[in-house]
Amino acid sequence: MTQDLLVAVEDRVATLTMNRPDRRNAMSPAMLDSMLTHLDRFANDAAVGAVVLTGAGGAFCAGGDVKAMAEGTEFAETGLEGKVRALRRSMETARLLHEMPKPTLAAIPGAAAGAGLSLALACDLRIAVDTAKITTAFARVAYSGDFGGSWFLSKIVGTAKARELYYLAPVLTGAEAQGIGLVNRAVAQDAFADAVGGTARALANGPAVALGYMKRNMNAAEYQPLSACLDQEAMHHTRCGMTEDHKEAAAAFVAKRTPVFHGR
Repeated sequence: MTQDLLVAVEDRVATLTMNRPDRRNAMSPAMLDSMLTHLDRFANDAAVGAVVLTGAGGAFCAGGDVKAMAEGTEFAETGLEGKVRALRRSMETARLLHEMPKPTLAAIPGAAAGAGLSLALACDLRIAVDTAKITTAFARVAYSGDFGGSWFLSKIVGTAKARELYYLAPVLTGAEAQGIGLVNRAVAQDAFADAVGGTARALANGPAVALGYMKRNMNAAEYQPLSACLDQEAMHHTRCGMTEDHKEAAAAFVAKRTPVFHGR
C-alpha cells in the first residue's frame, strides 16, 4: 500500500489524505491508483456513510507534479494514445467522487490548484480555510485542464466566471472562493477541523438511502430536462417513504427527539 495516500475510517467517515507534503501533495500514479481502489470500495461499503478528501502538511493538492513535468517524467507511458488512456483512467477518481452514492466532502486546509482543485470540485461539498490559496493554475503551465474541472466549475460558478478562472488563473483565497460559491464554507484555521469533522459526521450519520437518492437527483438536474427530473424525484421520494429511516424520522419528529438512522 502506498504512503502517498493515507486512509482512515472512523464514525462512518472515510478520510482519504493525499500525502506528499514536500510537493504540496502533488499527484502521483501511486496516489491516484490507491484513490481509485478505495473510492470504489467505499462506494459499496455500508459501514461508510461519507467520504472526506483532504491533504497533509497544510495543503490540499497542487495538482500535477510540475517538477515531473519539467523532467519529462510525468507520464510513464509512451505515445499519445497510451498517455491518454492512462490519464483517462486516473480521471475516474473525479467521476467516483461525483457519482458515488455517498456524500463527498473536500476539506481544503491550504493550496488547491490545477487537477487538485478539480478533485475538490468533484466533491459534493467544500470547506476551506479562509486563507487557502485556490487557483485553476492550468494556464500557468500551458495545459488545458483535466479531472473534470471545466465541467464542474462551469456548473458551480457559471460558464463566464469559469472561463475567467481558467483563462487568467487568478489565485483566490478561501474567503474569496466562498464569495463566488466555489466553496461552501471558508473558516478560520482554528475552526477548520471542527467544521470539517462536524459536517462529515452529520453526513455520515444521516439517512443514507435518502442522501443517496438526493445525490442522484442533484446530478440528474445538471443535464436532464425538468420532466425527467420530476419522474425521477417521484420514484425516489416514494421509495424513501418506504424506508425504516423515514419511519424513524417521522416518529422522532412527533416525539421531539433526535432520530437515529440505520441506512435502511
